[in-house]
Amino acid sequence: MPDLLLKLIKNEGVTFAHCEPTILLMLLDAPASADTDLSGLTMVIGGAALPKTLALRAMARRIDIFTGYGMSEAGPVLTLAHLKASMLSGVADEEVNFRTLTGRPIPLVDIRVVDADMKDVAHDGKTSGEIIVRAPWLTQGYYQNPTGSEDLWHGGYMHTNDIANMSPHGYLQITDRIKDVIKIGGEWISSLELEEIIMKAPGVKEAAVIGVKDEKWGERPVALVVRDYQVEEAPTENTIKSHVGEFADKGVISKYGVPQTILFVDQLERTSVGKIDKKQLRARYTQVAIFKRG
Repeated sequence: MPDLLLKLIKNEGVTFAHCEPTILLMLLDAPASADTDLSGLTMVIGGAALPKTLALRAMARRIDIFTGYGMSEAGPVLTLAHLKASMLSGVADEEVNFRTLTGRPIPLVDIRVVDADMKDVAHDGKTSGEIIVRAPWLTQGYYQNPTGSEDLWHGGYMHTNDIANMSPHGYLQITDRIKDVIKIGGEWISSLELEEIIMKAPGVKEAAVIGVKDEKWGERPVALVVRDYQVEEAPTENTIKSHVGEFADKGVISKYGVPQTILFVDQLERTSVGKIDKKQLRARYTQVAIFKRG
């Protein structure tokens, strides 16, 4: 498939595309990619978080890349991470911080980030809450599911079940799905943030983090890692723990967020549309992780 897509981009002069991160990774890794000029391509990434390491690879190929966010119930787009003119610094390491944000609402979309009482959280880029939304084109309910429909529109806004924060400039940043947040004691740990950190470790190609039940803490994070065999030295459990531990020492994440169980896998299960399927990952690896943890 990546070779066909690259052929179409090259022969048809494609200037705009959208996909999820796995497709982008396949395009950049394909042998034919080296002979394809991607500098005229604008690409919107959705369906899953865009890792900064992957975005930087795309930017090095001069792809104008940024994130979009939506859901099936929203038909589907809600936000785009368009960069303002003041953000176009030309410095990749600076721009990537904005390009990988969830983005600003598109016209006619009213987005709020709220706490459990549906009160707006502070727009400080740190305080998290659930994304709720209103727009003219949103679904009004689920077929033959009145209870689900009522929950969806509780309080007059459509509930997304996505956890995010909002910056003072109105940029949304999703930190996790409600069902994927790892609850350690009384603290919530973002699996997406942990995945982003792990993927910065040398020799890591992909990563997914799931929560596994723990008698003492409620849950503990388990990292599933796909090695990048193109690098000379493959990562080990200790190198990844040490790498994540550095971020904990700097206060970027809680020390309780450092995974004590790391499983190396050949691939990560995905849904039919290419998203990492954490439901399958939990079903397949929870008992393995508990046994390994002892």
